[in-house]
Amino acid sequence: MPGEEKPAPSFESSLQELESVVKEMESSDLPLERALELFEKGMRLSETCRKQLEEAETRIEILVRKGDKVQPEPFRSDKA
Repeated sequence: MPGEEKPAPSFESSLQELESVVKEMESSDLPLERALELFEKGMRLSETCRKQLEEAETRIEILVRKGDKVQPEPFRSDKA
């Protein structure tokens, strides 16, 4: 439906897709347009993975900062 946002892919699936992009770029003699397509896709996937890792790091920091008591807090993204 229009206006509906689909959920972000998991870190693992994004990383797997990024690895396949890299393999394709390394293993074949690609035309320039295909190489650029793959590069752009790889950059998007890389950014997605980086953001997910940063969010995980923030969640870990929230847990660690509780001192003697480790008490989980829901992650609140500033971007949401």
